[in-house]
Amino acid sequence: MRSAGGVNIRVGIVACEIFKKEIEHLTEGDPDIVYREYLEFALHLNSANLREKVSEKVNALKGKVDAVFLGYGICQSLTGITSQLQVPTAMLQVDDCIGAFLTPPEYEREKKICTGTWFMSPGWAELGWDGVVKELRLDLDRLKARGYDSAYFMRKLFSGYSRCLFIDTGVPDRERYEALSKGFAQRLNLRHDCRSCTLVLLENALREAKGLAERSNAK
Repeated sequence: MRSAGGVNIRVGIVACEIFKKEIEHLTEGDPDIVYREYLEFALHLNSANLREKVSEKVNALKGKVDAVFLGYGICQSLTGITSQLQVPTAMLQVDDCIGAFLTPPEYEREKKICTGTWFMSPGWAELGWDGVVKELRLDLDRLKARGYDSAYFMRKLFSGYSRCLFIDTGVPDRERYEALSKGFAQRLNLRHDCRSCTLVLLENALREAKGLAERSNAK
């Protein structure tokens, strides 16, 4: 993932924490990456807030980097955002993080294999039960105040699911993340499967960001 032609460039990364392990794996030791920031995963639950926060973080890098890799999918609210930012920016042109890992065709294929599939990447596995509770907008404090626990509502919400699919993205410590994924599946009585993927879409977006940086630097 190094720049071509030995050009001295500065690339910043602003990404969802779900991608942190994979991006760090891809860019380890890369001198072109001069800034990294990973934002809290649940920002997409408020679409306007996500767009505002991403814009704020990227625009704050103006003059400090030549280009930015935005580690986000469209996430329902980021369509067209790169044209509105003050720094040349490349992003993932997929709906969400699972599409970025699997690629859209493979994502659709897995959903056809089992329509009731919960997809679990290493980042999701580490966030675990509480992360999924937050993703599904269950308010733990309110539930506890009313005498409920999250397991009751999680079982209700997952009644239409039958499989948890762990996605091996090639990052270190796979066994640990797969074990966390299996534990999540067991807690909800889901079948557990696993598969590998490439990181080609992340690699392509990082390469695009470097190309933007080279062109910006040449002006």
